Amino acid sequence: MTALLAFTPIAAITLLLVVFRWPATRAMPLAWVITGIVALTYWDMTAKRFFAASVQGLVIAFTLLYIVFGAILLLNTIRHSGAVNTMREGFRAISPDRRIQAIIIAWLFGSFIEGASGFGTPAAVAAPLLVIIGFPAFAAVVATLIIQSTPVTFGAVGTPILVGIKTGLAGSPAVDSFLIQNGHEVAKAGVIPLSYLDVIGRTAATFHAIAGILIPLIICVFLTKFFGKERSFKRGLEVWPFAIFAALAFILPYLAVAYLIGPEFPSLLGGLIGLAVVVPAARAGFLMPKETWDFPPNSDWEPRWLGVYQEKDLEEEEAEAHIGMVAAWSPYILVAALLVITRLDFLPFKEWLTSASVTTSFQWLWDWFGEESVSAKIQWFYLPGFTFFLTTLVAWGIFRMSTSRYVAAWKETAATMFTVSIALGFAVPTVRVFIASNVNGVGLESMPIELANTVSDLAGNAWPVFAGLIGALGAFLAGSNTVSNMMFSLFQFGVAENVGINPTMVVGLQAVGAAAGNMICVHNVVAAAATVGLLGKEGLIIRITIWPMFYYLLVIGTAGVIGIYLVNIAPV
Repeated sequence: MTALLAFTPIAAITLLLVVFRWPATRAMPLAWVITGIVALTYWDMTAKRFFAASVQGLVIAFTLLYIVFGAILLLNTIRHSGAVNTMREGFRAISPDRRIQAIIIAWLFGSFIEGASGFGTPAAVAAPLLVIIGFPAFAAVVATLIIQSTPVTFGAVGTPILVGIKTGLAGSPAVDSFLIQNGHEVAKAGVIPLSYLDVIGRTAATFHAIAGILIPLIICVFLTKFFGKERSFKRGLEVWPFAIFAALAFILPYLAVAYLIGPEFPSLLGGLIGLAVVVPAARAGFLMPKETWDFPPNSDWEPRWLGVYQEKDLEEEEAEAHIGMVAAWSPYILVAALLVITRLDFLPFKEWLTSASVTTSFQWLWDWFGEESVSAKIQWFYLPGFTFFLTTLVAWGIFRMSTSRYVAAWKETAATMFTVSIALGFAVPTVRVFIASNVNGVGLESMPIELANTVSDLAGNAWPVFAGLIGALGAFLAGSNTVSNMMFSLFQFGVAENVGINPTMVVGLQAVGAAAGNMICVHNVVAAAATVGLLGKEGLIIRITIWPMFYYLLVIGTAGVIGIYLVNIAPV
């Protein structure tokens, strides 16, 4: 009964968004109410904690809206400048084939941005870029959400492992004992040494490499099946030599960095090296398919494919002055550069941008609620939203836009934010209540932990098959690989020890599953849809992206069973 009730909020979200196809603006307020009823009654959560968690969710939702607003503003600025014409011509010069363009922008550039920033930023950056060069908005969001898998465990310079798993495992005597027995130097009880985090990073990278090698091909297959004139998987499969080449161009350096350097840079350097290898190869026609594939004519696009910006953008903006190729791409080059230099620990920028002097902590609010485990803060200049705002100002000057056009970009962006605010303003509080239910009057664990406990009891020795699913569940709820790892790493470690299998492998599966869950997590989907004007179609998007997530979980589950039971791989 406890597990069934814990599953109620997840079932409600799934039914409303995916089955009934409600827009998130209607589904998420009802999901918040349902979650609140379960938390306040069966879990006996206090009303004060319920509202504290909800307010915490609102603060986090605001940070997401900050990012989304900046991403939409950048898109509108580029639209109004007329730079879109130059960008389109530039990509036609690389390859007019939409499958190749998706691999380069979604898979390689998106992975690079994920490695630098995390926060769901790849969709906010790459999806509008795909729209600019002529993709249907729906196709752009699907492509950029599918890549929210392989690079995510090492996103934001390794945060899901260096913060998520480190925090999740810290403070457990069982973990300390395991580390000492396996030769890891534990400087202080309850502190996870970097040597062990490196091992988990290598384990996760290996699982990702096995599953991720087909992700570029899956993107192509989904584009041709759902958005092609022929509605054919075959047209996507035609590009398999180039897709596998592009996958290896990312995965091989990604693996090398994970094994030789650590968890900070696999995705960032993998994406950067992959771009340096694949773009020249595409220009040279290396492994190109015999026939070029494109979407049907714009007049034949289904209405659900179109975002509000796209409908305006079908009539191209004229540039006020000639915009060269370097200038046209400079906003995205600047975004990538700023995200990288502000997130590297050996540079001075990160320390100041995350310091208390430029952070709003709302400590007075959390003191009033009296809930020490519930808090949130806004790092105004560190969040990618500020990078987007700054870039639009630079673009205004580079593109020599008139003030009226730049103001028009701001007005269009502001007009879109109301419905986005409703969707995220209920989605994130729903998640925070779900997680914060660990403090209650009946001695139960939090809803996600109770649900995971039941799954582990049923799975027994088959746990490696389900470990990734639990990680994905955490990401689906929290919208974050890092938070999923915080919630479930110690749980996964304990289940592995109880079953008698290697806990390092299982925690690695947790990290990989949590990455795959980002393909369908509600507020990632809402944010990605918002950047290209697709609000209200979140359920339709999840109905497509859930399949590559299942593929990912199936592959890593199988690989986990083989590695643990058949090959007896034991990374420690």
